[in-house]
Amino acid sequence: MLQRRNCILAVLVSLFSGLACAAPAADEAATPEESITKVWAASKFLQDKGASGFASLNSQDGIWTWKDSYVFAFDCRFDRMVAHPTRPDLVGRPIMQITDNNGKYIFKEMCKLASSPRGGWLEYVWTRPGAGRVSRKLTYVHTAEIAFSNGIQLAAGVYDEKLSLEDLDKLTAKMADPAKYPAH
Repeated sequence: MLQRRNCILAVLVSLFSGLACAAPAADEAATPEESITKVWAASKFLQDKGASGFASLNSQDGIWTWKDSYVFAFDCRFDRMVAHPTRPDLVGRPIMQITDNNGKYIFKEMCKLASSPRGGWLEYVWTRPGAGRVSRKLTYVHTAEIAFSNGIQLAAGVYDEKLSLEDLDKLTAKMADPAKYPAH
């Protein structure tokens, strides 16, 4: 009984102090470079592990979740979420009908972008982890080559009000060129 009371008090204190809904600090915000690198690393990981690697992507405490971002995987061909560390309720569910708060069909757009050789970036509004409100999100999407599971897409994003899609595309092109962006 005392443990329960202390737990309730801790929750109330955090709610009333504003800590529970505070946005992540700038040093806790993912960068576009991290998102690109994590997606490429997850693609390599899945290429090596195959479909058995999805369990790692589903782990909220794993390496694919960092700061205020995470890598998630989906399958455009079969219209389903394959792995999502912060929304396990979406895994196995259809995705093409999912919209952001402005009515944008985000996965339809992500599937188009993922077919590009370098992938691409999508802008939409989404709830930022720890913020308790929707924010502008920019998500990098890329297709992974996985044995016996062709067509799996990976994505990770950043929350930013100022970055342009053009700048993010330039960054992606730079990072894909080893002469311009060595050792990533």
